[in-house]
Amino acid sequence: MVLALGMLHTAPTQADTLDNIAKTGTVKIGVFLDYPPFGSIGPDMKPLGYDIDMADMIGKALKAKVQLVQVTGDNRMAYLAGHKADMLLSVGETPERAKVIDFSDAYAPYYLAAFGRAKLAVKSSADLAGKTVAVARGTLEDLSITKVAPPTAVIKRFDDPSGAITAFLSGQAQLMVVGNDVGATIIDKNPSVSIEQKFQLFSSPDHVGFNKNEPRLKKVLNDMIAQSKKDGSLNKIAQHWLHVSLPADL
Repeated sequence: MVLALGMLHTAPTQADTLDNIAKTGTVKIGVFLDYPPFGSIGPDMKPLGYDIDMADMIGKALKAKVQLVQVTGDNRMAYLAGHKADMLLSVGETPERAKVIDFSDAYAPYYLAAFGRAKLAVKSSADLAGKTVAVARGTLEDLSITKVAPPTAVIKRFDDPSGAITAFLSGQAQLMVVGNDVGATIIDKNPSVSIEQKFQLFSSPDHVGFNKNEPRLKKVLNDMIAQSKKDGSLNKIAQHWLHVSLPADL
């Protein structure tokens, strides 16, 4: 029996992302630039933040020039699927997203936390007894703190996060519950107030997101993340931008 000529050849292997990066010498990394302290535009009009430093480390690991691609929450998955970006930063891992993209190991903490003035003795939710806490009504922050607060805690609910933050800064509440990104930004903007993180609540760390079927890329990213945790370079980034050390379980 004679086989058709077309059956004697296998389809050409499609180049993966690492091949493309090596060929172009450039890695395209999708980042938010309206999401301080992870990504924003500085006074000199240059991008800065945790994710910008992370992108630089990725570029060094891949021996490639970094091209930052500004994304939004609405378009970033389409940018990844359409190869406008080779990877995305600040991606939380969820079952829904896992159906369409893959993830590196966690590289940055993202969680909700209670913040208060340094002189206020609060180390856990039990210490909220008799304290006032500002929070945006109906949010995950509200649900998380309501779940763990003792009965004598007074939870002051506001229509939006700005209202809760203003109430805390003006002294209407002793603590506030916000994301660690928001908390770090408030600390930076109010150095004279001596604000600190008291304890963590809900946690959903950040990962690098990339298209499926990229095992070589995943290994390079995970090796880089593991090494940066081991040598302390990732912890320095966390301390600089988030004002806390990396969690031990990250």
